[in-house]
Amino acid sequence: MEDFLTGKKHIHFIGIGGSGMYPLAQILHSKGYYLTGSDNNETETLDLVRKMGIPVQLGQRAENIEGADLIVYTAAIMDDNPELVAAKKSGATVIERAALLGLITTKYSNSICISGTHGKTTTTSMLTQIFLAENIDISAVIGGKLKAIGGSGIAGKSDTLVCEACEFLDHFLNLSVDVAVVLNVDEDHLDYFKNLDNIIASFNKFCKNAAKAVIINGDDENAMKALESVTGKDIITFGKTNKNDWYAENIRHSGNLETYFTVMHDKKPFCEAVIHVPGEHNIVNAVAAAAAAYYSGASAEGIAKGLDDFTGAGRRFEKFGEYGGITVVDDYGHNPTEIAATLTTAKKMDFKRVWAVHQPFTYSRTYTFLDKFAQALSIADKTVLTEIMGSREKNTLNIYAKDLCEKIDGCVWFPEFEQVADYVCENAEEGDLIITLGCGDVYKVARMICKKLSEKF
Repeated sequence: MEDFLTGKKHIHFIGIGGSGMYPLAQILHSKGYYLTGSDNNETETLDLVRKMGIPVQLGQRAENIEGADLIVYTAAIMDDNPELVAAKKSGATVIERAALLGLITTKYSNSICISGTHGKTTTTSMLTQIFLAENIDISAVIGGKLKAIGGSGIAGKSDTLVCEACEFLDHFLNLSVDVAVVLNVDEDHLDYFKNLDNIIASFNKFCKNAAKAVIINGDDENAMKALESVTGKDIITFGKTNKNDWYAENIRHSGNLETYFTVMHDKKPFCEAVIHVPGEHNIVNAVAAAAAAYYSGASAEGIAKGLDDFTGAGRRFEKFGEYGGITVVDDYGHNPTEIAATLTTAKKMDFKRVWAVHQPFTYSRTYTFLDKFAQALSIADKTVLTEIMGSREKNTLNIYAKDLCEKIDGCVWFPEFEQVADYVCENAEEGDLIITLGCGDVYKVARMICKKLSEKF
């Protein structure tokens, strides 16, 4: 890979407050590069960026790139963004975030890259927490916020990098991978991949790129298909069943948010663990993190402590508050499998009713999986939709939230967040759980609901 950092003195980030951009800024700042950035909205992350001494411009304008000899942008930036247009005309090197992350991974001799259609952020966070418990000075690039590090990344001095590896647009194929973790392989991003076979083929390439090991879900049929013809590296399996190298036994639940279990390795008890995030899927995520940590030298004691210390990643079943006996939670789940897992977990908890407040994300995903979304959201007792967040897409498919709403019994939808929050607050009752779901900005609805309920009670 070409080292396009060579000779660069001033690096500018378009959208520096993004969860994927911030960790890269941290790492490059720690290596002495002069950075600037811009973003459209004030956020807590921008405050963290400014505290590092990095100048940030609010609003994206052509003049923001002046003086930069390397300009970084994300796939979410539209082609007509004024900074991106100016960057491409400037003569400076212009790269997408995934390319920069790929180059950064080459700087570490133990790059652990966590992939999968679901669970990447939680597992990457768990693994980061374990290394922190072991006092290993790692670097980390996470797709969400982790309380222990105060954000979505950390720049350490060791040769270990924990990195979330996203399959979107094959971005994970840019990475220099030492240890590849594959949590699961499912249908998503079909606007790019077209079909499941192509997704499996990409994960196969990702596994083949691993220099040392592939740690993979042995119970996931598609993941195991992605392992075909992968040779010359350690293959380690994890999952729910004892056919795997790593799995869980003696699973016990305590209340709504604590699960105790024995981590098993090679049919023998390895350590006793407790996690403070709900759901059977998170037990598997924890086992995957344990396997990856052990492969990199972590102790049983450190793994148990790290899992116990982990209280969840931001926007992953994150509790926002409780008002008048009504609990408000926010979750990043944005495809049918994730939503179904979250709502199934919620329904097993001790709540009277479960509300799903969902913001569909991208027209293509909503159109392609319309029936599957309807089936997943029907698990909830009450479903409320916002309009679709198009993000990088234009609505050429003529798909709207009302089309999804019509397929779910009792569902309602509203064009404005304020209307959604008002409806939920007027109709929620003591003992209810309200979950906002989506990868866009639906968390703002959760905050509105909390504010209105706090005023009501």
